[in-house]
Amino acid sequence: MSLTSFLKNKEVKEAFRREFKKPRSTLRAQLLAPPLTDHYGLVGTAFDYLLRFYVKRLNPDAIEKRWISETSLHLLLSAQFYNLFGTPAKQPFKQQLIEMFIRNPLLSDNRVFKKVSEIIKFAKNAYHKFIETGKMELNIFKAALLLAQVDLIYRVGIVDENLGRVDENDIADLQNLISIVKPEYFKANKVCILNPTFGKASSLVGGADCDLVIDDTIIEVKTTKRLKFVRDYFDQLVGYYILYQIGGIDGLPEGVQIKRLGVYFSRYAYLHYINVEDVIKQETFWPFVEWFKKQAIEKYGTFVDYTDR
Repeated sequence: MSLTSFLKNKEVKEAFRREFKKPRSTLRAQLLAPPLTDHYGLVGTAFDYLLRFYVKRLNPDAIEKRWISETSLHLLLSAQFYNLFGTPAKQPFKQQLIEMFIRNPLLSDNRVFKKVSEIIKFAKNAYHKFIETGKMELNIFKAALLLAQVDLIYRVGIVDENLGRVDENDIADLQNLISIVKPEYFKANKVCILNPTFGKASSLVGGADCDLVIDDTIIEVKTTKRLKFVRDYFDQLVGYYILYQIGGIDGLPEGVQIKRLGVYFSRYAYLHYINVEDVIKQETFWPFVEWFKKQAIEKYGTFVDYTDR
């Protein structure tokens, strides 16, 4: 599970709607990079990678986290030996892993493990070359798409049937998307964190990471042809803010506080902000945070100690 799946729970969704009023917003911008295929999810994840590569080049001191695709590789390694897990009766997460490995035997296939290892090695080489030269050559676009395929293993528990193959139109789509990025949106004054996590709070919802933190702003990237700040996007951003308040943000310097939440609509090169103070009611926020923690522990069957926060 994840933050987004947790937020889809009916009780959680209704509680968010009662507690947090979504600001009214009318967004206006031109569609600059329409999709070229119907591979919407794949291209969206690939652009997340590509944009983070771009932002790292723009901000050499940006803090990087391990790629989700690398976590997928570790998951595949676990799948090779899941029969050694023992009886995880009191460890629901391990039980879920075992069930997933049994349900999808491809996860235990050594050929898949080797293929993913090759993809990550290829992507690392392409990434380091881009950081060194600043040139977006063909391999960096291929790498982003291949990493997006690998992400599915960790995020969904499935192996992409096209693993290792890319569509030329998806490459063209990524080229269009990156060509319209406005560097001023992503050039940090003090802080830049790529794919940030929320300390111990990330494990509270089975793993949570957002796309970017730029100075005092959490930014989520949406590669969609709809320019609309929908309720689900709002809840996701508020969910990240709650996790930040519980567990902090790994790599965020002391004294830096998150004050804004943003959505970057990549097909429009449009960054929409909301101010935290406009959506948080201080008198009810902290009781809500406690309720959020209890709900997460109940649904995930885990307990995380936050007393050191």
